[in-house]
Amino acid sequence: ENLKWITSLGLKVNPHRKLCHSLQEVIDFYQHWEAHRDDLDYEIDGVVAKVNSIDLQAKLGSTSKSPRWAIAVKFPARQATTRLLNIRIQVGRTGALTPVAELEPVQLGGTTIRNATLHNEDEIGRLGLQINDRVLLERGGDVIPKVVSVVERPPDRVPFEMPSRCPVCGSKVYREEGEAVRRCLSQTCPAKLKESLLHWASRRAMKIDGLGERLVDQLVARDLVHDVSDLYHLTQAQLEELERMGPKSAENLIREIEASRSLEFWRLLFGIGIRHVGERTAQILARHFGSIERLEQASQEELERVYEVGPKLAESIYQFFRQRENRALIERLRRAGLPMAADIVEEPKAAHVLAGKTIVLTGTLETMTRDEATTLIEERGGRVTASVSKKTGFVVAGRDAGSKLEKAQKLGIEILNEQQFRAML
Repeated sequence: ENLKWITSLGLKVNPHRKLCHSLQEVIDFYQHWEAHRDDLDYEIDGVVAKVNSIDLQAKLGSTSKSPRWAIAVKFPARQATTRLLNIRIQVGRTGALTPVAELEPVQLGGTTIRNATLHNEDEIGRLGLQINDRVLLERGGDVIPKVVSVVERPPDRVPFEMPSRCPVCGSKVYREEGEAVRRCLSQTCPAKLKESLLHWASRRAMKIDGLGERLVDQLVARDLVHDVSDLYHLTQAQLEELERMGPKSAENLIREIEASRSLEFWRLLFGIGIRHVGERTAQILARHFGSIERLEQASQEELERVYEVGPKLAESIYQFFRQRENRALIERLRRAGLPMAADIVEEPKAAHVLAGKTIVLTGTLETMTRDEATTLIEERGGRVTASVSKKTGFVVAGRDAGSKLEKAQKLGIEILNEQQFRAML
C-alpha cells in the first residue's frame, strides 16, 4: 500500500516486486530473478524479502546493523576460469603490500576481468597458486573478482615469492609476527606520501589547519613535496599558484606550518606515523625517553620495559628507527626546526620488576588501598586487570577474596598474599 501511494505521488518505484503469501512464493520469486537477472538494464546480486505488515515491522524492530523484518537473499557468485599470467605487487596508502593477479581477460557477469586481488602471501600459499596456473574466478558480491581455486597446474608453472624490498621505493619490507601482511617501513615511500601528509597535518598531530586532501593532491601532483619535511620549505608564492589558493589562503597556511614548529615533541612522534603508536603512546614515549636521540638508540628490550608498551609495539618502534630512510627524515625535520625533545621528562622510576606482567587484585588489602597497589604495580611496569585468565601473571589475594581467587586456583595461576606482594616490590 505504501509503495502504491509513493507511486501515485509520481516517484519512481521498482516495478519488479511481488506480495508473497508463502515461503514457496518467495523462493519462486528468487529463482525467477536469478534466471532473468541479465534481462535488467542494471546489475543485481539478489533479492530482499520483507515482512509486509508495518505493525509487525515495529514489533520485530532492528539491531544496530539491520532490521529484523528484512533479509537479503543473495544469488550464487558468478564464476569463470582463466589463466594467471603474472602476480604484481600493489603498495597501498598504509604501506601494505598486496599481491594482485594479472589474468588472461575473461568475461564474468558482463564485465571483462583482467585483475583480481590475492589478499596476501598466505592466501597464495593456501591456494597453492603459481604463475601460468588455470584458476577459477568468482565475483564476490558480484563486485570484487577473486581467485577461488586452482583448476589446472601446467608443467610450465612458476612459483611466486613476495619481495623483501618495496617495489615503489626499494626500502625494506617487514611482516609482523601474527600478521598476514608485509608493509613498507619507509615513511618517505611515494605510495604512502598522501596519507603521511594528511596524518602529519591532522589536529591530533601537527595541527596544520587548511592542509586537506585537495591541497595535498596538488602538492604531490606538482612534485612540491616528497615527504613531510618538505612542507617546511614551501613558499607563499608556490602555494598561490595552486587552485583555490589566493594570497590570503597561502599566507594562512604558511602561518599554520610555521606554528607547528613550536608544538610538543609527542605530536612529532605521533605525526611521523610509527605503526601502532597513537597519541597516548607518543606521550608516554616522549616523557620516558625525553628526546628523539634516546628513543632511536633504545633496544627492543628497553622499549618493552616502558609502561603500556608491549612486545608488538616495541618491535614496531624498534624496526621504524632501523630504517635509514626514516632516520634521514627525522634529520630533515630537525634541520627544519621541529621539536626533538620533551619539555618534561619522567624521573627514573622504581625498577620494572613487573614489566610485561598482568596482575589481578582481589579481596581487601591491609596496608594499602586498591588504587595504591595499582599505582605501585604500574610504576614497576605491570598492568592491573579486573578478571583472571590464562594470561594472568599472578593474583594478589587479600582478606575475603572471592571468585577471582577460586578461578586462579582452578587455572593454576600463582597466588600471592599481601606480604609476598610487598616483598616482590
